[in-house]
Amino acid sequence: MEAINSREVLTQVLSKFPMVERPGWHVHFKSKLAWTVGILVLFFALGNVPLFGLSPESMDLFGQWRAIFAGERFSLTALGIMPIVDASIVLQLLVGAGIIQLNLSDPKDQAFYQSLQKLLVIVFSAFISLTYVIGFYKPDPAIASLLGVSLKAISLMLFLQVFAGGLLIYFMDEVVSKWGIGSGISLFILAGVSQQIIIGLINWLPDQSGLAVGVIPRWIELLWPGSALHVEAYEILEGGMTFLFQHHLIALISTIVVFFVVVYLESTRLEIPLAHSMARGARGRFPIKLLYASVLPMILVRALQASIQGFGRLLWNKGITIFGTYDANGSAVSGLVYYLDPIYGPWDWFPSMVHSVYPNIAGWQIATRLGIDLIFMVVGGAIFALFWINTTGMGPKDVAAQIHNSGLQIPGHRRGQATIERLMEGYIPRIALMGGAVLGVLCVLSNMFGTLGQASGTGLLLAVSIAYRLYEDVASEQMMEMYPAMRRFFGD
Repeated sequence: MEAINSREVLTQVLSKFPMVERPGWHVHFKSKLAWTVGILVLFFALGNVPLFGLSPESMDLFGQWRAIFAGERFSLTALGIMPIVDASIVLQLLVGAGIIQLNLSDPKDQAFYQSLQKLLVIVFSAFISLTYVIGFYKPDPAIASLLGVSLKAISLMLFLQVFAGGLLIYFMDEVVSKWGIGSGISLFILAGVSQQIIIGLINWLPDQSGLAVGVIPRWIELLWPGSALHVEAYEILEGGMTFLFQHHLIALISTIVVFFVVVYLESTRLEIPLAHSMARGARGRFPIKLLYASVLPMILVRALQASIQGFGRLLWNKGITIFGTYDANGSAVSGLVYYLDPIYGPWDWFPSMVHSVYPNIAGWQIATRLGIDLIFMVVGGAIFALFWINTTGMGPKDVAAQIHNSGLQIPGHRRGQATIERLMEGYIPRIALMGGAVLGVLCVLSNMFGTLGQASGTGLLLAVSIAYRLYEDVASEQMMEMYPAMRRFFGD
């Protein structure tokens, strides 16, 4: 009784919190497209609004995780999608472990689940904003002097700006999910990764070496005979893999390979034959993709790693080095946090490139870090994929109920939901585990060889998969508009 009362009280309290209502009517495809594009433009606009009162000495908490968690550093979108991802991780663990007993096929339990997620998003937005202000975002003394207030007052202003930006991203995600196409999280990730890839491909502005940042203009400068930075063929051969890594040619090849591999994996599926129990000759197939749980569980794994590194950096900033130390760029260089730090690129594992920056790191340390990252991604990807399908209505029981309720059955088997569920239990969990493990390996390998614009292997995987599914969503929406009877059949 106490648990029920607590649930009812919590639901009533959270129902007072502003939320985006789901439309009670059919939203036309053009309107959905307009909402999606409008939110995307707003997201980019907020990313260009700098935080008021921020000192130039401030550091970014996410650093190289930006491609995954979206948002622009030192702006109103500094939190990115991190609070939403953290809330999803905690809820999936609590529901998956049975600590919170919920039947997500029940509309009341679904509503309570969404209320809990809303509460956790607020909590994590406040917590991460506070972490930023305490450990990474420094108030500007000049602004404080100009306004005649203390540095603590400027820190409070920074906290409120970051916190408000995090809530805005949550609301924008809700608008896209309920009024637009796809989800806001996926849209923001795709936009951020695409921007980085384009910059890494064609940006002609020079970096510290004097060469263009983009791989295309850079290699034009290297190979053009009249260029001041022209190199001969023998210099490229002498440089070997190190030269190709340094000038991003391997990253270009890796990006192209990952693109085609993800598209292939998205199209790989096992199809279960189905037949209608009432209409003879009416047959169909239920496809179970290899990436059945999609690539979103990879965000959850990386979010867990990012949280560990963020906690380690916060302790290091406070002078606590028991878990390891970081350099001026925020990269772990010793201790436990070094081995738990993921591989971001060839500079983290290719011996000659690692020793050029960190000569004291031994080969066995590099191998240990690489092995831990691979195990973390493979095991974590498989586990989170299993949690994901069980908490999003994609598990064997939910799928069996959907097939049974639509009047379909599996030819050669007894009619009934229990029969379908037993068959699905032999396929769905195993395929979800396999898909999560495969994606974990692919994430690590793509990170090892690098990606254009330092989008990271995980970010590239997410972007390609999201783009593929967004294409499918757009095609589905257009089909529903062309055939209203089909829309009514699927329960619009």
